[in-house]
Amino acid sequence: MDKRLLTIQDISCVGQCSLTVALPVISACGIETAVLPSSVLSTHTAGFTGYTFRDLTSDMDSILAHWKKEKITFDAFYTGYVSEDQIPIILRIMEETARKGALRIVDPVMADNGKLYPGFKDSFPSKMAELCKGADVIMPNLTEAAFLLGQEYVGSGYTKDFIEDMLKKLYNLGAKNVVLTGVSFKEDELGCACYDGKTVTYYFNKKIDVAMHGTGDVYASSFAGALCRGKTIPEAAALAADFVVESIKATMGDKDHWYGVKFEKALPYLMERLK
Repeated sequence: MDKRLLTIQDISCVGQCSLTVALPVISACGIETAVLPSSVLSTHTAGFTGYTFRDLTSDMDSILAHWKKEKITFDAFYTGYVSEDQIPIILRIMEETARKGALRIVDPVMADNGKLYPGFKDSFPSKMAELCKGADVIMPNLTEAAFLLGQEYVGSGYTKDFIEDMLKKLYNLGAKNVVLTGVSFKEDELGCACYDGKTVTYYFNKKIDVAMHGTGDVYASSFAGALCRGKTIPEAAALAADFVVESIKATMGDKDHWYGVKFEKALPYLMERLK
């Protein structure tokens, strides 16, 4: 039986993020991709104004009931931007529709650059920690890691000891593996750190000095697809980082394309790497 992944996150109709990234990227990895939208927005919230927003929490229980009636199950779950009220429902969906050995991949989307995203209460990180508990992989950035642990955000000037202590604390939340993104010990490098409870593995790319929206979703989606294709966690983390770099390179030079990265141009690279 071919593998089927369910991704649970918002649809920002325009903006190359969330489900409009996850569906094509994971599909390009050769994995059947089912979706459960947590909300629908006309655009993403970074740079656009006056966007529409519709919460879809009230639909989730009936969707789950229909899936159970049809005996629909999944080999993997990948969560992104969700709300506090949705987390108990998502845990139930994972419990009641999982095939044997199903992977649980959690991108705890809630914060960046030292701040929670608009709309999230101070209580949200503790709820997200409940979703992280028992996950096969969690993928926080440095800000999300700090909020999950209830500690002060440190965005630069940290040491390897600091990062590895953070990895151990994140692991102790109950996840089986941690992939910490946005790690940098030198000005010209940017990468990730993986921890499985025993070993820390780093992977770095040369830093491209630009800021582009949606790269976190590109990373998490390609990671999930690669992991479902049989890559190890360090291999999937490295491939995802390389794919983000290729997506950024495909976007640079187009000043009108400020709202996301042209990951579509880099999909052939991703597919070739997965052969």
